[in-house]
Amino acid sequence: MPLPRLLTLIAAFCLTLGLIIGLISSLTGLYSQVALSASPLLANLLIFLIIVLLGTLIFAIFYYFKLLQRPGKVKGKRAINPKVPVVKSEAASENLQAIRQQVDRIQDEVARQALLLRAREIEANMARGNVRIVVFGTGSAGKTSAVNALVGRMAGEVGAPMGTTEVGETYTLSLKGIDRELAITDTPGILEAGVAGTYREELARQLAAGADLILFVLDGDLRKSEYEPLRTLAEIGKRSIVVFNKVDLYPDSDRDEILDRLRQRVKGFVSAMDVVAISANPQKVVLESGTIFQPDPDMMPLIRRIAAILRAEGEDLIADNILLQSQHLGDQARKLIDAQRRRAADKVVERFQWIGAGVIAVTPLPVVDLLATAAVNAQMVVEIAKIYGCELNIDRAKELALSLAKTLASLGIVEGVIQVVSRALQLSVAGFVLGKAIQAVSAAYLTRIAGKSFIEYFRHDQDWGDGGIAEVVQRQFQLNRKDEFVKAFVKDAIARVVEPLNIYQQQESEPELEMPAEVEPEPLYKHPGDDWETNSNKRQDDW
Repeated sequence: MPLPRLLTLIAAFCLTLGLIIGLISSLTGLYSQVALSASPLLANLLIFLIIVLLGTLIFAIFYYFKLLQRPGKVKGKRAINPKVPVVKSEAASENLQAIRQQVDRIQDEVARQALLLRAREIEANMARGNVRIVVFGTGSAGKTSAVNALVGRMAGEVGAPMGTTEVGETYTLSLKGIDRELAITDTPGILEAGVAGTYREELARQLAAGADLILFVLDGDLRKSEYEPLRTLAEIGKRSIVVFNKVDLYPDSDRDEILDRLRQRVKGFVSAMDVVAISANPQKVVLESGTIFQPDPDMMPLIRRIAAILRAEGEDLIADNILLQSQHLGDQARKLIDAQRRRAADKVVERFQWIGAGVIAVTPLPVVDLLATAAVNAQMVVEIAKIYGCELNIDRAKELALSLAKTLASLGIVEGVIQVVSRALQLSVAGFVLGKAIQAVSAAYLTRIAGKSFIEYFRHDQDWGDGGIAEVVQRQFQLNRKDEFVKAFVKDAIARVVEPLNIYQQQESEPELEMPAEVEPEPLYKHPGDDWETNSNKRQDDW
């Protein structure tokens, strides 16, 4: 037992003993006084009552002390523990099952098949349970030499290389003391010039993103161009070993200094124990006798570190990687569905903005009614909600639309829209049709802002966000008032609204021409009192 704790117990025992002795002395004095002044029977009864009260007090103190130590319970309800997967692979399986349900809603056949193929690959990796080690770094750092040296030094059976140099060769092997099979992949070099180099680097990053463990190979101090990909891999949850290769080219003092600098540079996302020095392909040495000596590769620091990590964290590394890949795949599926929904919702907004513009063009209304027609369109809200899987009745849609309309008016966006539209139309439209055109195009513009705002609302599970509805509306107004958009919008509005409005106004302003009364043709020759048949006979006689 530690000495401080022992001293505390002795002090507590002495204090308790002193209190008990004092209590006994006080009770004895009290008994003597009561017995002398009254009777021994009364003194005995009083002492008995005092002892009972003291016992009750001590019992109550211990009882409530234990009660406070117990965890709180909800009266009348059994505590329900949250469901947590027993292992991370179960969580990954649940994610993959959810992904299949999401994939069924994706309309793009190519994207859907690609996601299903990737899900099957994750399931296959989970079933095999191999440890996937990826060697990553620049082409000049000696990655291939490190892989060859590892394969040559690790005990166990080595499988034939899979793949080609362009996609990275993978070797399957076993390590003594490790139950799982290892798959070591040599990736293309990063930071190479040209289009081909960019393609190869992207391929290397994809391979690294699917690894359980990464060997990041360097041939000296960490450069900024190497620091960024290493940090990025750490941020997405990849466990990395920084491998300082070609240490045979440095004196011992320089080697130790570089190792110290490397540990300082990666501090915070790579452990100091995960920075090791190796010599995968030492340079040949010319001896005094003239004989050329080839030193053996020095790979033991890396092999020991790999073995230590796999023994301590092998199960977690694989489970974390499988879970991470399934989560990334789920994110891709959600992005595709979100883009698909956004395209459908944009079509709804575009349709309703021109419907509102047409209504205003034919029956011009005051500005307040313009706002009600253009921005507060309950049917548009219902259709956007349906695209995002929300069943919304028309009354609730009207409430949402009215709330957004009030926000548009209170923020001065209605006046702002009319000013933007007026400046743009005055350059393209002239004459008596300009006033109606401004109202109609403003209606379409306001409907667009309202529709885009509702898209953001339903995209975020019917939540306006921390800034509320005002921030969403302001952001959509700013996004839709850029010069390029306004020019394209007004050009489209002129073709859809202004030109038909101009034709309609011209037809209404043209006066109607009076048609002459129908006149019966007169006969060629007719005497007063003669009928047509007589005249006809007379003409025949004249002939």
